[in-house]
Amino acid sequence: MEIYLDNSATTRVCSEAASAAVSVMTEIYGNPSAVHSFGVKAKTVLENSRRVLADTLGAEPAEIYFSHSGTLANNTAIFGAVNARKKMGNRIVTTRLEHPSVARCMDVLEEQGYQVIRLTPTKDGTFDPMELLDVVNKNTILVSAMLVNNETGAINPVEMISRAVKRVSAPALIHVDAIQGFGKLPVKPGKMGIDLMTLSGHKVHAPKGVGALYIGKNAKNIKPVIFGGGQENGLFSGTEALPAIAGFAAAVNSFPNIGQKLSETVKLRDYMLSLFKDNPRVHINSPADALPYIVNMSVTGIPSQVLINYLSDRNIYVSAGSACKKGHRSEVLSSLGVGSNYIDSAIRVSFSRYTTREEIDIFVSAVNDAVKNIRTKL
Repeated sequence: MEIYLDNSATTRVCSEAASAAVSVMTEIYGNPSAVHSFGVKAKTVLENSRRVLADTLGAEPAEIYFSHSGTLANNTAIFGAVNARKKMGNRIVTTRLEHPSVARCMDVLEEQGYQVIRLTPTKDGTFDPMELLDVVNKNTILVSAMLVNNETGAINPVEMISRAVKRVSAPALIHVDAIQGFGKLPVKPGKMGIDLMTLSGHKVHAPKGVGALYIGKNAKNIKPVIFGGGQENGLFSGTEALPAIAGFAAAVNSFPNIGQKLSETVKLRDYMLSLFKDNPRVHINSPADALPYIVNMSVTGIPSQVLINYLSDRNIYVSAGSACKKGHRSEVLSSLGVGSNYIDSAIRVSFSRYTTREEIDIFVSAVNDAVKNIRTKL
Protein backbone atom coordinates (compact mmCIF):
# COMPACT_ATOMS: atom_id res chain seq x y z
CA MET A 1 0.00 0.00 0.00
CA GLU A 2 1.36 3.43 -0.95
CA ILE A 3 0.81 6.30 1.48
CA TYR A 4 1.24 9.53 -0.47
CA LEU A 5 1.44 12.55 1.82
CA ASP A 6 3.26 15.00 -0.44
CA ASN A 7 0.25 16.61 -2.07
CA SER A 8 1.58 20.16 -1.75
CA ALA A 9 4.32 19.13 -4.17
CA THR A 10 1.92 17.54 -6.64
CA THR A 11 -1.22 15.43 -6.64
CA ARG A 12 -2.41 12.25 -8.27
CA VAL A 13 -4.52 13.12 -11.29
CA CYS A 14 -8.16 12.36 -10.53
CA SER A 15 -10.11 10.06 -12.81
CA GLU A 16 -12.28 12.91 -14.10
CA ALA A 17 -9.21 14.93 -15.14
CA ALA A 18 -7.48 11.91 -16.67
CA SER A 19 -10.55 11.06 -18.76
CA ALA A 20 -10.88 14.63 -19.98
CA ALA A 21 -7.21 14.82 -20.92
CA VAL A 22 -7.27 11.49 -22.77
CA SER A 23 -10.39 12.56 -24.67
CA VAL A 24 -8.65 15.70 -25.90
CA MET A 25 -5.43 13.85 -26.76
CA THR A 26 -7.17 11.13 -28.75
CA GLU A 27 -10.44 12.62 -30.01
CA ILE A 28 -10.44 16.44 -29.92
CA TYR A 29 -6.77 16.93 -30.63
CA GLY A 30 -7.00 19.85 -33.02
CA ASN A 31 -5.17 23.12 -32.44
CA PRO A 32 -7.57 25.66 -30.86
CA SER A 33 -6.14 28.34 -33.14
CA ALA A 34 -7.00 26.42 -36.31
CA VAL A 35 -9.98 27.78 -38.25
CA HIS A 36 -11.30 24.46 -39.56
CA SER A 37 -14.10 22.60 -37.79
CA PHE A 38 -11.71 20.32 -35.88
CA GLY A 39 -9.93 23.38 -34.51
CA VAL A 40 -13.28 24.92 -33.61
CA LYS A 41 -14.12 21.84 -31.53
CA ALA A 42 -10.83 22.23 -29.67
CA LYS A 43 -11.53 25.93 -29.17
CA THR A 44 -14.88 25.02 -27.64
CA VAL A 45 -13.14 22.77 -25.10
CA LEU A 46 -10.76 25.61 -24.29
CA GLU A 47 -13.51 28.14 -23.71
CA ASN A 48 -15.67 25.72 -21.73
CA SER A 49 -12.67 25.06 -19.49
CA ARG A 50 -12.16 28.78 -19.02
CA ARG A 51 -15.79 29.14 -17.99
CA VAL A 52 -15.44 26.41 -15.35
CA LEU A 53 -12.56 28.20 -13.63
CA ALA A 54 -14.31 31.54 -13.92
CA ASP A 55 -17.49 30.21 -12.31
CA THR A 56 -15.50 28.71 -9.43
CA LEU A 57 -13.73 32.02 -8.79
CA GLY A 58 -16.86 34.13 -9.23
CA ALA A 59 -15.19 35.77 -12.22
CA GLU A 60 -15.90 36.38 -15.88
CA PRO A 61 -14.42 33.96 -18.46
CA ALA A 62 -12.55 36.88 -20.06
CA GLU A 63 -10.70 37.35 -16.76
CA ILE A 64 -9.12 33.84 -16.88
CA TYR A 65 -5.91 33.17 -18.81
CA PHE A 66 -4.31 29.73 -19.08
CA SER A 67 -0.53 29.50 -18.70
CA HIS A 68 1.85 26.58 -18.94
CA SER A 69 2.63 26.64 -15.21
CA GLY A 70 1.95 28.46 -11.96
CA THR A 71 5.51 29.80 -12.09
CA LEU A 72 4.89 31.46 -15.47
CA ALA A 73 1.63 32.89 -14.17
CA ASN A 74 3.38 34.36 -11.12
CA ASN A 75 6.18 35.86 -13.22
CA THR A 76 3.71 37.36 -15.68
CA ALA A 77 1.56 38.82 -12.92
CA ILE A 78 4.49 40.42 -11.11
CA PHE A 79 6.49 41.81 -14.01
CA GLY A 80 3.32 42.71 -15.86
CA ALA A 81 1.97 44.65 -12.89
CA VAL A 82 5.24 46.51 -12.35
CA ASN A 83 5.52 47.43 -16.02
CA ALA A 84 1.93 48.65 -16.02
CA ARG A 85 2.46 50.88 -12.97
CA LYS A 86 6.14 51.85 -13.20
CA LYS A 87 5.39 55.48 -14.00
CA MET A 88 3.28 55.76 -10.84
CA GLY A 89 5.83 54.76 -8.22
CA ASN A 90 8.80 52.65 -7.21
CA ARG A 91 7.76 50.67 -4.12
CA ILE A 92 6.79 46.98 -4.09
CA VAL A 93 5.53 45.23 -0.97
CA THR A 94 5.78 41.47 -0.50
CA THR A 95 6.64 39.05 2.31
CA ARG A 96 9.71 37.08 3.32
CA LEU A 97 7.85 33.80 2.96
CA GLU A 98 6.96 33.74 -0.73
CA HIS A 99 7.39 30.82 -3.10
CA PRO A 100 10.59 31.05 -5.19
CA SER A 101 8.54 31.89 -8.31
CA VAL A 102 7.62 35.14 -6.54
CA ALA A 103 10.67 35.71 -4.35
CA ARG A 104 13.17 35.47 -7.21
CA CYS A 105 11.11 37.96 -9.25
CA MET A 106 11.39 40.38 -6.35
CA ASP A 107 15.17 39.92 -6.28
CA VAL A 108 15.36 40.84 -9.96
CA LEU A 109 13.15 43.90 -9.50
CA GLU A 110 15.28 45.03 -6.58
CA GLU A 111 18.38 44.73 -8.78
CA GLN A 112 16.60 46.92 -11.33
CA GLY A 113 16.24 49.68 -8.75
CA TYR A 114 12.77 49.12 -7.32
CA GLN A 115 12.32 49.46 -3.58
CA VAL A 116 11.16 46.04 -2.41
CA ILE A 117 9.72 45.90 1.12
CA ARG A 118 9.54 42.35 2.51
CA LEU A 119 7.15 42.01 5.43
CA THR A 120 8.57 40.09 8.38
CA PRO A 121 6.40 37.13 9.41
CA THR A 122 4.76 37.00 12.79
CA LYS A 123 5.20 33.96 15.02
CA ASP A 124 2.25 32.27 13.31
CA GLY A 125 3.94 32.58 9.91
CA THR A 126 1.69 35.27 8.41
CA PHE A 127 2.34 38.92 7.66
CA ASP A 128 1.35 41.54 10.22
CA PRO A 129 -1.58 43.67 8.94
CA MET A 130 -0.32 46.64 10.96
CA GLU A 131 3.10 46.46 9.31
CA LEU A 132 1.35 46.24 5.95
CA LEU A 133 -0.59 49.42 6.70
CA ASP A 134 2.64 51.14 7.70
CA VAL A 135 4.60 50.34 4.54
CA VAL A 136 1.98 50.77 1.79
CA ASN A 137 2.17 54.38 0.62
CA LYS A 138 1.31 56.49 -2.41
CA ASN A 139 4.48 55.27 -4.13
CA THR A 140 3.45 51.60 -3.92
CA ILE A 141 2.74 50.01 -7.31
CA LEU A 142 2.43 46.33 -6.35
CA VAL A 143 1.57 44.28 -3.27
CA SER A 144 2.14 40.54 -3.64
CA ALA A 145 1.47 37.94 -0.95
CA MET A 146 0.63 34.25 -1.04
CA LEU A 147 -2.70 33.08 0.34
CA VAL A 148 -1.35 29.88 1.92
CA ASN A 149 2.28 29.20 2.68
CA ASN A 150 3.45 26.11 0.86
CA GLU A 151 5.68 24.89 3.70
CA THR A 152 3.70 25.59 6.87
CA GLY A 153 0.12 26.08 5.68
CA ALA A 154 -0.09 29.51 7.35
CA ILE A 155 -3.01 31.51 5.92
CA ASN A 156 -2.24 35.16 5.18
CA PRO A 157 -4.89 37.86 5.78
CA VAL A 158 -4.82 38.86 2.11
CA GLU A 159 -8.18 40.59 2.40
CA MET A 160 -6.33 43.32 4.33
CA ILE A 161 -4.24 44.27 1.31
CA SER A 162 -7.07 46.05 -0.48
CA ARG A 163 -7.81 48.04 2.67
CA ALA A 164 -4.18 49.12 2.97
CA VAL A 165 -4.04 50.19 -0.68
CA LYS A 166 -7.30 52.13 -0.53
CA ARG A 167 -6.34 53.80 2.76
CA VAL A 168 -3.58 55.83 1.08
CA SER A 169 -5.01 55.81 -2.47
CA ALA A 170 -1.96 53.91 -3.69
CA PRO A 171 -1.80 52.99 -7.40
CA ALA A 172 -0.82 49.44 -6.43
CA LEU A 173 -2.11 46.33 -8.11
CA ILE A 174 -2.74 43.43 -5.73
CA HIS A 175 -1.36 39.99 -6.57
CA VAL A 176 -2.10 36.82 -4.61
CA ASP A 177 -0.47 33.47 -5.23
CA ALA A 178 -3.39 31.18 -4.37
CA ILE A 179 -1.81 27.97 -5.66
CA GLN A 180 -1.84 26.16 -2.30
CA GLY A 181 -5.24 27.49 -1.23
CA PHE A 182 -7.32 27.01 -4.37
CA GLY A 183 -9.81 24.18 -3.99
CA LYS A 184 -9.25 24.06 -0.24
CA LEU A 185 -10.47 27.50 0.81
CA PRO A 186 -13.28 29.64 -0.63
CA VAL A 187 -11.51 31.96 -3.07
CA LYS A 188 -13.33 34.82 -4.82
CA PRO A 189 -10.72 37.36 -5.98
CA GLY A 190 -13.22 40.00 -7.04
CA LYS A 191 -14.88 40.08 -3.64
CA MET A 192 -11.47 40.03 -1.92
CA GLY A 193 -10.24 43.09 -3.79
CA ILE A 194 -7.56 41.10 -5.61
CA ASP A 195 -6.45 42.21 -9.08
CA LEU A 196 -4.24 39.25 -10.01
CA MET A 197 -4.46 35.67 -8.75
CA THR A 198 -2.39 32.67 -9.78
CA LEU A 199 -3.47 29.01 -9.77
CA SER A 200 -1.87 25.69 -10.72
CA GLY A 201 -3.52 22.55 -12.00
CA HIS A 202 -1.26 19.86 -10.61
CA LYS A 203 -1.97 20.95 -7.02
CA VAL A 204 -5.67 20.10 -7.43
CA HIS A 205 -5.53 16.68 -9.12
CA ALA A 206 -5.14 17.97 -12.67
CA PRO A 207 -2.20 17.14 -14.97
CA LYS A 208 1.09 18.98 -14.73
CA GLY A 209 1.82 21.69 -17.26
CA VAL A 210 -1.10 24.05 -16.74
CA GLY A 211 -1.65 27.11 -14.58
CA ALA A 212 -4.05 30.01 -14.69
CA LEU A 213 -3.97 33.72 -14.04
CA TYR A 214 -7.01 35.72 -13.00
CA ILE A 215 -6.78 39.33 -14.15
CA GLY A 216 -9.44 41.67 -12.81
CA LYS A 217 -10.79 44.72 -14.56
CA ASN A 218 -8.37 47.03 -12.75
CA ALA A 219 -5.39 45.22 -14.26
CA LYS A 220 -6.36 44.86 -17.89
CA ASN A 221 -3.18 46.56 -19.11
CA ILE A 222 -0.93 43.68 -18.01
CA LYS A 223 1.59 42.86 -20.75
CA PRO A 224 3.24 39.49 -21.48
CA VAL A 225 6.75 38.48 -20.50
CA ILE A 226 7.09 35.92 -23.31
CA PHE A 227 6.23 36.53 -26.94
CA GLY A 228 5.10 34.41 -29.84
CA GLY A 229 1.86 33.53 -31.58
CA GLY A 230 -0.36 35.56 -29.28
CA GLN A 231 -2.39 32.81 -27.65
CA GLU A 232 -4.46 33.65 -24.57
CA ASN A 233 -5.11 37.13 -25.87
CA GLY A 234 -1.37 37.65 -26.28
CA LEU A 235 -0.54 37.02 -22.64
CA PHE A 236 0.75 33.43 -22.84
CA SER A 237 2.02 32.69 -26.32
CA GLY A 238 2.47 29.08 -27.34
CA THR A 239 -0.10 26.49 -28.33
CA GLU A 240 -2.41 25.90 -25.39
CA ALA A 241 -1.78 22.64 -23.52
CA LEU A 242 -5.37 21.66 -24.17
CA PRO A 243 -5.27 18.16 -22.61
CA ALA A 244 -3.94 19.64 -19.37
CA ILE A 245 -6.39 22.54 -19.54
CA ALA A 246 -9.36 20.21 -20.05
CA GLY A 247 -8.06 18.11 -17.17
CA PHE A 248 -7.75 21.21 -15.00
CA ALA A 249 -11.38 22.11 -15.64
CA ALA A 250 -12.54 18.55 -14.99
CA ALA A 251 -10.61 18.46 -11.70
CA VAL A 252 -12.19 21.75 -10.65
CA ASN A 253 -15.63 20.48 -11.61
CA SER A 254 -15.05 17.49 -9.34
CA PHE A 255 -14.18 19.59 -6.26
CA PRO A 256 -16.07 18.39 -3.18
CA ASN A 257 -17.91 20.97 -1.11
CA ILE A 258 -14.98 23.13 0.01
CA GLY A 259 -16.35 24.06 3.41
CA GLN A 260 -17.37 20.52 4.28
CA LYS A 261 -14.06 19.06 3.11
CA LEU A 262 -12.13 21.69 5.05
CA SER A 263 -13.97 20.70 8.22
CA GLU A 264 -13.25 17.02 7.59
CA THR A 265 -9.57 17.75 6.99
CA VAL A 266 -9.31 19.73 10.23
CA LYS A 267 -10.52 16.61 12.04
CA LEU A 268 -8.05 14.43 10.15
CA ARG A 269 -5.17 16.78 10.93
CA ASP A 270 -6.15 16.97 14.59
CA TYR A 271 -6.41 13.19 14.73
CA MET A 272 -2.84 12.89 13.47
CA LEU A 273 -1.59 15.44 15.99
CA SER A 274 -3.36 13.61 18.81
CA LEU A 275 -1.42 10.45 17.94
CA PHE A 276 1.85 12.36 18.27
CA LYS A 277 1.02 14.29 21.43
CA ASP A 278 2.86 11.89 23.75
CA ASN A 279 5.98 11.74 21.58
CA PRO A 280 8.39 14.38 22.96
CA ARG A 281 10.55 14.24 19.84
CA VAL A 282 7.77 15.40 17.53
CA HIS A 283 7.51 19.18 17.25
CA ILE A 284 4.86 20.90 15.10
CA ASN A 285 6.15 23.92 13.18
CA SER A 286 2.86 24.86 11.52
CA PRO A 287 0.61 27.32 13.38
CA ALA A 288 -2.52 25.95 15.02
CA ASP A 289 -4.79 27.82 12.59
CA ALA A 290 -2.89 26.81 9.46
CA LEU A 291 -4.61 25.26 6.46
CA PRO A 292 -5.12 21.70 7.77
CA TYR A 293 -3.95 20.16 4.51
CA ILE A 294 -0.34 21.12 5.37
CA VAL A 295 1.53 20.12 8.53
CA ASN A 296 5.20 21.00 8.96
CA MET A 297 6.72 18.91 11.73
CA SER A 298 10.13 17.98 13.09
CA VAL A 299 11.25 14.66 14.52
CA THR A 300 14.26 15.78 16.49
CA GLY A 301 17.40 13.69 16.28
CA ILE A 302 16.58 12.39 12.81
CA PRO A 303 17.77 14.49 9.84
CA SER A 304 14.97 15.20 7.36
CA GLN A 305 16.44 13.17 4.51
CA VAL A 306 17.12 10.19 6.75
CA LEU A 307 13.49 10.10 7.86
CA ILE A 308 12.23 10.67 4.31
CA ASN A 309 14.32 7.72 3.10
CA TYR A 310 13.15 5.55 6.00
CA LEU A 311 9.51 6.31 5.19
CA SER A 312 10.04 5.96 1.45
CA ASP A 313 11.42 2.46 1.96
CA ARG A 314 8.05 1.69 3.51
CA ASN A 315 6.09 3.25 0.62
CA ILE A 316 5.24 6.38 2.61
CA TYR A 317 6.02 9.65 0.86
CA VAL A 318 6.52 13.06 2.47
CA SER A 319 8.93 15.91 1.73
CA ALA A 320 11.47 18.05 3.53
CA GLY A 321 9.53 21.21 2.66
CA SER A 322 8.96 22.97 -0.63
CA ALA A 323 9.59 20.74 -3.63
CA CYS A 324 11.39 23.72 -5.19
CA LYS A 325 14.09 23.90 -2.50
CA LYS A 326 16.13 20.92 -3.74
CA GLY A 327 17.69 20.19 -0.38
CA HIS A 328 18.46 23.74 0.74
CA ARG A 329 17.65 24.76 4.30
CA SER A 330 14.15 26.21 4.49
CA GLU A 331 14.10 30.00 4.23
CA VAL A 332 10.54 29.93 5.55
CA LEU A 333 11.38 28.15 8.80
CA SER A 334 14.51 30.27 9.20
CA SER A 335 12.43 33.43 8.84
CA LEU A 336 10.05 32.16 11.52
CA GLY A 337 12.94 31.80 13.96
CA VAL A 338 12.69 28.00 14.10
CA GLY A 339 15.82 26.50 15.66
CA SER A 340 18.36 24.84 13.39
CA ASN A 341 17.81 21.45 15.06
CA TYR A 342 14.12 21.64 14.17
CA ILE A 343 14.80 22.88 10.64
CA ASP A 344 17.27 20.10 9.93
CA SER A 345 14.74 17.49 11.05
CA ALA A 346 11.65 19.06 9.47
CA ILE A 347 9.31 17.27 7.12
CA ARG A 348 6.16 18.48 5.43
CA VAL A 349 3.10 16.24 5.51
CA SER A 350 0.42 17.36 3.07
CA PHE A 351 -3.02 15.83 2.63
CA SER A 352 -5.33 15.67 -0.34
CA ARG A 353 -9.09 15.29 -0.49
CA TYR A 354 -8.47 11.52 -0.76
CA THR A 355 -6.31 11.10 2.38
CA THR A 356 -7.75 8.61 4.87
CA ARG A 357 -7.47 7.96 8.59
CA GLU A 358 -5.99 4.54 7.82
CA GLU A 359 -3.16 6.21 5.93
CA ILE A 360 -2.52 8.52 8.87
CA ASP A 361 -2.38 5.54 11.24
CA ILE A 362 0.24 3.84 9.07
CA PHE A 363 2.28 7.05 8.75
CA VAL A 364 2.28 7.75 12.50
CA SER A 365 3.22 4.16 13.26
CA ALA A 366 6.14 4.39 10.82
CA VAL A 367 7.40 7.64 12.36
CA ASN A 368 7.23 6.13 15.84
CA ASP A 369 9.16 3.12 14.58
CA ALA A 370 11.76 5.43 13.09
CA VAL A 371 12.20 7.16 16.43
CA LYS A 372 12.90 3.79 18.05
CA ASN A 373 15.08 2.30 15.32
CA ILE A 374 17.06 5.20 13.92
CA ARG A 375 17.90 6.82 17.22
CA THR A 376 20.20 3.95 18.17
CA LYS A 377 22.15 4.46 14.92
CA LEU A 378 22.87 8.18 15.39
